[in-house]
Amino acid sequence: MTETTPLLTMTGMTKQYPGCLANDRVNLTIARNQIHALLGENGAGKSTLVKMIYGVVKADAGAVIWDGQPVSIQNPGHAQRLGIGMVFQHFSLFEALTVTENIALGLANARERQGLRERIVRISNEYGLPLDPDRVVHDLSVGERQRIEIVRCLLQNPNLLIMDEPTSVLTPHEVQTLFVTLRRLAAEGCSILYISHKLEEVRALCSIATIMRLGRNVASCAPAEKSVKELAEIMINADLHAPTPRPRAVGEAGAKLVLNRLTVRSPHHFGTDLKDISLSIAGGEILGIAGIAGNGQSELMDALSGEILAGHPDNVVIDGIPAGLMGPRERRRIGGCFIPEERNGHGAVTTMTLAENGFLSAFSQGALVRYGVIDSKRTTAFAAGVIGQFDVRTTGPKAEARSLSGGNLQKFLVGREVMQNPGVLIINQPTWGVDAGAALAIHEAVMALAAAGAAVLVISQDLDEIFVLADRIAVIAGGRVSEPAVTRAVTIEAIGRLMGGITPAAQDHPAHV
Repeated sequence: MTETTPLLTMTGMTKQYPGCLANDRVNLTIARNQIHALLGENGAGKSTLVKMIYGVVKADAGAVIWDGQPVSIQNPGHAQRLGIGMVFQHFSLFEALTVTENIALGLANARERQGLRERIVRISNEYGLPLDPDRVVHDLSVGERQRIEIVRCLLQNPNLLIMDEPTSVLTPHEVQTLFVTLRRLAAEGCSILYISHKLEEVRALCSIATIMRLGRNVASCAPAEKSVKELAEIMINADLHAPTPRPRAVGEAGAKLVLNRLTVRSPHHFGTDLKDISLSIAGGEILGIAGIAGNGQSELMDALSGEILAGHPDNVVIDGIPAGLMGPRERRRIGGCFIPEERNGHGAVTTMTLAENGFLSAFSQGALVRYGVIDSKRTTAFAAGVIGQFDVRTTGPKAEARSLSGGNLQKFLVGREVMQNPGVLIINQPTWGVDAGAALAIHEAVMALAAAGAAVLVISQDLDEIFVLADRIAVIAGGRVSEPAVTRAVTIEAIGRLMGGITPAAQDHPAHV
């Protein structure tokens, strides 16, 4: 084929699920040596389209031309043989195995495993993604784990590399390193299909973007020629307004959430113990906890919600009441509300309706029980109120949670907690995998709650999000939390270094409060 022949052309791609037309005659063309963005809000159909490229999903209709030849991609193995590799957002690694063992599991035959250790060293160093092939995965940072997935793809010499939200778990320095690698791959002949909700990164990296909405193509553009706001507005088909700024609150007076030397052992085999954490959050204040995944965020969330008990009641104090030995229900009764990172199975029971999921956490504060029996009318009305106030796209309170896109389910979970008017809100990864419109709605809700006097703790790996929301910022690394810094007195670079475990020089220390 000639250099001008597209690497991949898809026309009329259609996929129907029960009650949902996921892809409606979608067209996509990826040129050679191109970094191509695929954009769209949650539920736009991106995942379905990518799964068809990688052979995970079979299309109901449409044609695929690969390297000038019509093909029907049968499965991921067939995709790999064609030269298509994919790095998924959620890693598929075995923690008890070494880097080499994990990569070997993804290779098709014994011949590909010959000399694998040496090839891993060569490829990883050649592309600026250094890996020790003998390290066990549970000892690696999240950034290093992502390198394993990328190197596994590179060992197959792909012509097309699909990357799904690749920077969501990386420090700013790791993001820049990844971008250098991707630009080099493109220059050497590998096309890249890049899926991300981080539109500033898309503008910096991608030469062209295909934008989807409601399962259809709606636009194609050069991202660098559009602002982040313009890209987001095309995605959601609406004007996007920045949240109204609120006065920044800083101070120890009127503390509603206090941690006193909180130390707990992780219940997970490869988890991170929390070590001597002390924090204080005043009413009206938002404290952001930044950090790379796997440094104790899940344990901190569980210790605050009561899923892990502290050693002493005074280790966690909610609105003046020692709560370290209270479980989740008792902590909710004294004014705490909690939104975990994992939506499916932890934040919501996917096979239950929205009304039932609303009841699970709001039955007490929302007065949804009468004479010991569920008040169905009030429970349905509560869920309907959340749906209406938070613009949750669904058929109604009787819809099952699993029928919602990730962003809409996240809006429902945030609304469920916010509408209980808590004195303390703890939220882990508020906008994980959420589009610009849903993220804005969530940020506005969190800021409004703080403005009404609640103390809010936001745990997030998204530094841009932390800087938008937080009055003060701390970093969690290795189960320890740094002293909080006033947001306006610290840089993203300084926080990024702390996230990476690099102690800054004295002159780079943020102002402490």
